[in-house]
Amino acid sequence: MHQAEQILKKYFGYDSFREGQETLVDGILDGRDVLGIMPTGAGKSLCYQIPALLLPGMTLVVSPLISLMQDQVFSLNQAGVRAAYLNSSLTPGQYRTALKYMRQNQYKIVYVAPERLLTESFLDAVHDMDISLLSVDEAHCISQWGQDFRPSYLKIIDFIHILKKRPVVAAFTATATREVREDILALLNLQDPITLITGFDRENLKFTVLQPDNKWQAALQVIREHERECGIIYCLTRKLVEEVCERLVRAGYSATRYHAGLSDEERHHNQDDFLYDRKQIMVATNAFGMGIDKSNVRYVIHYNMPKNIESYYQEAGRAGRDGLPSDCVLLYGGQDVVTNHFFIDKMEAPEGADEETAKVIREREEERLKKMTWYCFTNDCLRDYILRYFGEYGSGYCGNCSNCLTKFHEEDVSGTAWNLIGFVKACDWNYGLVTITDAVHGSRSSKLLKAGLDKNPYYGSCGDVPLQKLRQIMNYLAAQGDLRITDDRYPVVRLTTASEEILQGRQVVMKMAEEQPKSVSGKTGTPDRKKGSRSADDLQGDMDRGLFERLRTLRLEIAREEKVPPYIVFSDKTLVQMCLLKPKSKTEMLRVSGVGEMKYEKYGERFLTALHEEELSDL
Repeated sequence: MHQAEQILKKYFGYDSFREGQETLVDGILDGRDVLGIMPTGAGKSLCYQIPALLLPGMTLVVSPLISLMQDQVFSLNQAGVRAAYLNSSLTPGQYRTALKYMRQNQYKIVYVAPERLLTESFLDAVHDMDISLLSVDEAHCISQWGQDFRPSYLKIIDFIHILKKRPVVAAFTATATREVREDILALLNLQDPITLITGFDRENLKFTVLQPDNKWQAALQVIREHERECGIIYCLTRKLVEEVCERLVRAGYSATRYHAGLSDEERHHNQDDFLYDRKQIMVATNAFGMGIDKSNVRYVIHYNMPKNIESYYQEAGRAGRDGLPSDCVLLYGGQDVVTNHFFIDKMEAPEGADEETAKVIREREEERLKKMTWYCFTNDCLRDYILRYFGEYGSGYCGNCSNCLTKFHEEDVSGTAWNLIGFVKACDWNYGLVTITDAVHGSRSSKLLKAGLDKNPYYGSCGDVPLQKLRQIMNYLAAQGDLRITDDRYPVVRLTTASEEILQGRQVVMKMAEEQPKSVSGKTGTPDRKKGSRSADDLQGDMDRGLFERLRTLRLEIAREEKVPPYIVFSDKTLVQMCLLKPKSKTEMLRVSGVGEMKYEKYGERFLTALHEEELSDL
């Protein structure tokens, strides 16, 4: 067996590498720099953790995420790997102790915040150390075109130049457009790197976009479909976090909250409640989640539309990290666009950016917001829309998103489009989407009448078309470039060169929904799967649910004894496999994915006993 595969099984419990992992591991072991673009849950951390255990010196992992460092160090220590982290969560005494142990070569892997790299104490500690590998996690943070630009990341290259010997440099991220990938390669000065993009797709995630009249009821439907399962609800504002969390608690749900307005102590306490399964639902702003490695999140609800596709995919990707089926639901409302425009207006320029650069960054944020908005209105495959954003092209039909599971028919909307564009052209002033659709629908509101819009020749021309449908058509025209909605704080509709073509008679055909899926989770439909494969949902269907719950209870009991999150003991996916395989010996238990030698020594016998007792109770 390949030496790296032996480490993979012994410490992490897996029999084989996932796609791309072995290529990156071998590259690092051969002394090559690497850039790995891999989706959340694809096992990026193993790509540097395994080489770290085989290389002679120490591995430094640069990460901006305190929670990720803590999770990873927890998991590594549980697996029998000596690891530590250095960040602002440590007291001065704890920090000095960690540095002392690091100097004494007591750690194979040390996680460090980028701000710490060039401090005098850290430079003094690593001065004579053998650093074999420097791994940069969340590498997109180095690019000002990325969604989480951190100026401190630009100092990483200075740190590398200070070292007596240049280590192998590895960079990893889950979401990076072409421009961001080019920045990572250049700003980290990766030398002859192996660049591997395994794809951005997460097949186990089902994507749904809803435009409900009542967001609260829509969110409740998702939660009810995932009774007793963990989920995250993202809200744009602190006020909404408080409101949604309070309503959930009043309704009897196990929920907690997280936002920047809470004290450090309360945020830490609430985050731990969620990680340790003491609370099932986390309601939060986007301040929560970066680096959270909780594997059993079964759904993520976006109560509001986020500001860009990168943020959405990263946040939605916190569902289903164990590979089991999970739901990603976005609840869109028109006010979401206005709120995001407000946040962009108030956005501070990155440290050291001149006025021109700040302007360009703001314009890019507006463009990203526009593409996020179109995602909420497209009738095409939602998964394909996301993948195309990152430069990956699929079949255009995934069979596992709300659009692919909705029946559509093609409809000629040329007449309606002609009236909408005609109205805009006949106006002496620029108006927003809602004002225009209300006017062509024939609204008698005082606002429209005061503006004299009832004198427009196209006023009331679409009185027989439902208002919601008018807005759908207007958004479709904008998405196709037949109209333009400006990026102003209060967006207005303008004509484009393509507008005239419609006025001259060009046909406009769009897909219209006939019926919606019966449930958000799509349990009434069967998504298409790759030929010859079995979905995790299929496997769960064969599983003894009662046994699964008993194993979960045992896992929680062990986690509380050891004061670690339950998923660090074993993931849900590992428990599912135990229920299916029902191992009766150590040899059989080691065949379960996620059970390695080290984990077996700690927990194996207790789970074998639980499985044996279950078998006896069935006799």
